[in-house]
Amino acid sequence: MPCLNARHQIKGGGNSRMKRLLSVCLTLVIVGAARGDEQSTSPYATAADFAKYAMKLREQALLKVEPQVFVPTSSRPTTQRFPWKMNIVTTVFWVGEQAGGNNPVPNYRSSWDLNWTTNYGGFDTPDPSSRRNYIPVAFIPHQNPFYCALPYNDVTHGQFKPEAPLVIPWFKQAYTGPGQSVCKDRWIAIRKDKHTCYAQWEDCGPFRTDHFQYVFQNEHPKPNLNQGAGLDVSPAVRDYLGLAPTDVTDWQFVEVRDVPAGPWRNYGENNHFVIARRQTEKLSAKK
Repeated sequence: MPCLNARHQIKGGGNSRMKRLLSVCLTLVIVGAARGDEQSTSPYATAADFAKYAMKLREQALLKVEPQVFVPTSSRPTTQRFPWKMNIVTTVFWVGEQAGGNNPVPNYRSSWDLNWTTNYGGFDTPDPSSRRNYIPVAFIPHQNPFYCALPYNDVTHGQFKPEAPLVIPWFKQAYTGPGQSVCKDRWIAIRKDKHTCYAQWEDCGPFRTDHFQYVFQNEHPKPNLNQGAGLDVSPAVRDYLGLAPTDVTDWQFVEVRDVPAGPWRNYGENNHFVIARRQTEKLSAKK
């Protein structure tokens, strides 16, 4: 009775072998049923009825066959959900920056925050002599000093752009309401040589706010006044990576759970780690 051992044989073979064995089993069932018909013992009135039953048996057999499982040889998947964007021209910008030179728009406000400078806590000076431990010496930022800008805005005139639900990979999971950006505060990793920094997405640019084909897909940044820059980073990111005013980096989106310990976890009311720490402190205080 080869059919009794088909399940164990299939587990070690490929899909084609599985189908051949199931076909043999099905043939034997049909032949046996046909002989039963000759002896008038079949419970099926017509050949069509039996054909339906045979197909049902085949489907059940397919469902019971154990699938092949490929166990990865390393602890991490071989492919990452968000690929690295390689060799991206990167420039430096800051909260409160005035317009001028190749910066046509002042940064008193961001694409998502009309009172960005006030909400940040002040002017995020890029002057190294006025900074210490990645923040200005004049004040402690109310938002994460490790921030960046990418050339896409998911919201326009208070509503999501038509393509936003289709092109933003995390749109469904991050959606909180109509016109509430799912891009703001998103984390990215930024790599220069052997060093990697982490920052939150807080503004849109450089120059463009519509280039989803680059931000979420495979296109390269469009030409612009800053040598085709596709990423703006804050003075804190600049200092951590040792970047020149115009430099080249790699970057990728990362989940909050994949952000390691570092100075990017220390400050900001918009910082997931600061929020979590405060919630833990409140719970501890109630005990």
